[in-house]
Amino acid sequence: MLEIRIHGRGGQGNVVAAYLLASAAIDGGRYAQAFPAFGAERRGAPVAAFVRIDEHPIRRRCQVREPSFLIVQDPALMEVAGTLAGLQAHGTVLVDGPEAGIDDSGDNEIITMPATRLAMEHIGRPVPNTALLAAFITLTELMPLTALIDALAERFKGPVLENNQKLVEAAAATIEAGRWREVAHGVGA
Repeated sequence: MLEIRIHGRGGQGNVVAAYLLASAAIDGGRYAQAFPAFGAERRGAPVAAFVRIDEHPIRRRCQVREPSFLIVQDPALMEVAGTLAGLQAHGTVLVDGPEAGIDDSGDNEIITMPATRLAMEHIGRPVPNTALLAAFITLTELMPLTALIDALAERFKGPVLENNQKLVEAAAATIEAGRWREVAHGVGA
């Protein structure tokens, strides 16, 4: 079972990102669950959302404590205690940042991509979630990008959907396809 934890701030679309990823996984023929973890947080406060994806029905209902993957929507959260907590050995991190980059100097590979900049260019709002999901799916090849587009179509219509589709394509083009395939598919794990 793959476990993914998404970190961000209230208002960045963390929960929507989790639901979109789970929906895309289901559309891609897998079992998935998504759920948030927040209390009385306000806009801008750190929040987390969780996604599980598996080939079999998922019975686990607890928070994701030892994820294989982290998606971090606000790079400042990389300095907050607990963000990297429990990340599995050789787990990977996808972070929004001002420019693209790869840091593989430690135990966990960290890939930075300009998700917010891409979102501003394509949807006119500083919401990095769709760009990060497109990048994540491209890196892992867990499902085709069309599954994400189908999940977006379940939530959005018209120009909002069209602009998000363009954002998915642009974000996917900035990332090396299949770089995290072995981790995602359990090869060599």
